[in-house]
Formats: sequence, C-alpha cells, structure tokens
Amino acid sequence: MASNGETMATVRIIGTPMDYGANRRGVDMGPSAIRYGGLADELERAGVESVDAGDLFVPRAEERDPDATPPSEGNAKFLREIEDVCSRLADEVAGTIDDGLFPLVLGGDHSVAIGSMNGSARDATLGAIWFDAHADLNTPRTSPSGNVHGMALAAVLGRGVFGDFEWAHAPAVRESSVAYVGLRSIDDRERALVRDSEMTAFTMSDIDERGITAVVEDALEVATTGTDGIHVSLDLDWLDPNAAPGVGTPVRGGVTYREAHSALETVSKRHDRDNVVRSMDVVEVNPILDEANETAGLAAELASSAFGKRIL
Repeated sequence: MASNGETMATVRIIGTPMDYGANRRGVDMGPSAIRYGGLADELERAGVESVDAGDLFVPRAEERDPDATPPSEGNAKFLREIEDVCSRLADEVAGTIDDGLFPLVLGGDHSVAIGSMNGSARDATLGAIWFDAHADLNTPRTSPSGNVHGMALAAVLGRGVFGDFEWAHAPAVRESSVAYVGLRSIDDRERALVRDSEMTAFTMSDIDERGITAVVEDALEVATTGTDGIHVSLDLDWLDPNAAPGVGTPVRGGVTYREAHSALETVSKRHDRDNVVRSMDVVEVNPILDEANETAGLAAELASSAFGKRIL
C-alpha cells in the first residue's frame, strides 16, 4: 500500500480454501485461482514484495456433518469446522503482523473474515471496510439458509449466539467503526438490523449519486476514527456480474471494473498518508462459475491496486 517507487511491509499471502460457509461448492479453489490469475506478478508491479505461506489445511466438506454442532439457537452449518479453520487463521494473521509483515488472506467463502479480523484485532482496536453486495449480518437465529458466509460480520461483532463464541467475537471491533460500501442485496430482516446498528452503510445508490471516490473516503473516515488501523474485506460479488462472473451469489447492479480499481486505489492513497491498513482479505472467487479465470485475475488486479499500483 505504497505508491510506485515507495516501499511497505512485505505481504504474506495466506490461502484459506474454505467453503463451509457457502451455499455452492467451488469457492474452496479460489486461493489457487487467484494465484494462477497472476497475484504475485501484480504485487510485484505494485512495487511490493510478497511471500506465499501456502494454504491452511481445510478438510473436505463431504467428510463432515454440517449439523454436528448446532448453535444454541437457530441454524449455522459446519460451525465446528469454521471455528477450527478461523481459529488457526486468526493465529496466522496475528503472527504475520507480529513478524512485521502484512497479511493478505485469500478465500474461500466470506466466513474466513471471522478469522482474519480476529487475528488483526488481537492487539489493536480495529475498524473495517466491507466491500460487498451483502450485509452478512444474519445470525443463526435469523439466517434463512444457515450459510455462515452470510453471518461473518455478525460473528465478528458478537451478535446473537456469536457473543458467546470467543473464536468468533472480536470485542476490539466496534460497530461504529465499520463501514459498508456498495450494499445492494439485503433481506428485510437484515435491513432492519443494519438500520438499527451503529454501522455506516453506503449503498450502490450512494455510489451512483456521489461517486466511488467520495464514498470510499467517507468510509475510511468512519473506519479509522478512534481505531489503531483497519481491515479491508473485499467480496468479489461486490462487483457487477459482467465484470466478475465467477462468484456464488451474483447480484446485478454492482460496481464496474473501473470503480472497483478506483475504490482500492483510494484505500491505498489513504494508507500511504496515514499507515492505516493492518490486514486484508479477498473472498468468494468461484472458478467453477468463472469464465477463463476472469474473476480470479480481477481479484489479483484489485489486490495490486490496494497495494499501490497506479495507472500513472
């Protein structure tokens, strides 16, 4: 996250090929697809050194019982397995920061953010920018599907039964320091949860009216105020399916290719100025649904924009 010619901490790439939280198979191949899409070369073009820590071990879903350990209320599939993976990921992210490196987590479904954010918030008050079409604020009690990728932010914030799970709830992440960017697909119950929360939500309508740069600058103000740093969570279904077809839950009307790059460039410029970004994850690339690895390649490009690649 330094402009061309400048340097920053070496990026440690941490693959987390988990699909326990998703409703469609294939997202577990996302980390490999993003690497194949040229991630290392893109980071090099951004002037950033990177080391690849490989992938965390994630057992196949077919070998597991999705309902083996249900929560005390409601429905959350594969919760025991998600706890195991996210706990190990949190240790990996925290260790990366302790080593003076920058953790870049490749998902997997969006439930990996539970681990990446808990690790980043282990010794810091953490804000977050959530680039996503969805709010991910359901709990086991409110979720119609039981898919934990739709509960990731609720888990980190300790909502519902997640407040009892130390592996999921990160008390150092406050609702008032979380900003959504680009929401456009929220069910009625979630809409009420977002409205009643202390989070700041910028929808696609806000982007249409004000422009992506102004919206992201405001989101950065929310996430950085009163925090030690921020986590950037990038779900590829944030983009319009015309730009990113290889996602499990596509929603028409998302940001364009150029808007996405501009958003991540804005994050990078703020980091150059104030050194605010502690961690990042890139999630929900599903190569089975992709076209010629287009979405994975775009994920690699967007990561490079977040780390300082510029047109000029």
